[in-house]
Amino acid sequence: MYKHILLAVSLAFALVSCSSDKDETESDAETNSTAIIGTWDATELLIDNETASDDVKFGKQILDFLSDRDCYIITLQFNEDLSANATNSANYVEVNATATGLDIPCPSESDTNTSTYTFDGETVTTIDENGEELAIGVTIDGDIMTVDASDLDIPNFSEDGQLIFVKR
Repeated sequence: MYKHILLAVSLAFALVSCSSDKDETESDAETNSTAIIGTWDATELLIDNETASDDVKFGKQILDFLSDRDCYIITLQFNEDLSANATNSANYVEVNATATGLDIPCPSESDTNTSTYTFDGETVTTIDENGEELAIGVTIDGDIMTVDASDLDIPNFSEDGQLIFVKR
């Protein structure tokens, strides 16, 4: 009789343990799919300085300079209704030579693209107003999102490297 009670208790613990793992997995999947919701500003471009082109290196320097001044030229916004907006000021960056060196003012103009998206915890798939689909590999760790820059079509930022976004 003691063996039957011990077996029943062990079986009960095993069932409880399995069901809580399933709940955590479902909860993690839901958390992963909603982790992207919010507004994300590009703050850094990680590149290999030995292999990157001069254009990419210059783009990185501009991004670093403007980010240090709280000017964000690439912003992504993901909404709960699965709509997304990408705001890009890269085409409007001006580099001015002054008596004290180079000056890069924060652009006042930008291009905005609207799309719908899905996110499975690893890949954002967007579909723009023309029906074109773009799959972008991302990693989210708290308020930091890392995007494979080669997945994006942004001048001077689309070679190999990683674009780092910070959530507002």
